[in-house]
Amino acid sequence: MKKVLLPLSALCLLILSAPTLAADPAWLAYERGDYAKALPAYRQAAQKGKPLAEYNYAMMLWRGEGTAVDKDNGLLWLRKAAEHHLAQAQYALGLLYENGDHLPRSQPDATQWFLLAARQGHTAAQTSVATQYFLGRGAPKDMVQAARWYEKAAEGGDVGAQYIVATMYEKGDGQPQDLVEAWRWYHAAALQGDPAAAIRAHDLGVRLKHAAAASKPAANVQ
Repeated sequence: MKKVLLPLSALCLLILSAPTLAADPAWLAYERGDYAKALPAYRQAAQKGKPLAEYNYAMMLWRGEGTAVDKDNGLLWLRKAAEHHLAQAQYALGLLYENGDHLPRSQPDATQWFLLAARQGHTAAQTSVATQYFLGRGAPKDMVQAARWYEKAAEGGDVGAQYIVATMYEKGDGQPQDLVEAWRWYHAAALQGDPAAAIRAHDLGVRLKHAAAASKPAANVQ
């Protein structure tokens, strides 16, 4: 199974809920591209220990928005946000450890941070921690845990996780074989445009129909 690694620069700033956006000068400045105003506004809020501001300030430092690129301080503020239980920051820190980006590569540390974010319902982190268990990378190889976390990510709408958990149900990997559940997850992935899932859903649907027809008692012949 091939996993695409996501660079930290691809992560977006997080925003508050819609009703509070109008009262957030940092976000409003950032949204209109005024990084010179957004950066100190996020820094001020971050210095007050607000996890969301810590994360957003970290991302601006990391990418050099409104300032020169400063990954050392970006990492410092990212870690603060992660330690303050912000799931996106925990996931991002896990990516850095996984990729060895500005930190020593450490799969156990990556798994630890992915798991913390996954437990808060972060879908991408759930997929990542499932993959760690699936591969036995930074965690003991554990198909039961892999299946559990892939299914949680699938429930969160991750199309890749939907396909993987479907194959695990089809083969009985990490959980009892259940072809109906396998079809359900293939179908869910197909609805999101996965062509391979559409083929598998069709083929498995045919198999299920044939199995159901074969299980019906034959009509009595008079």
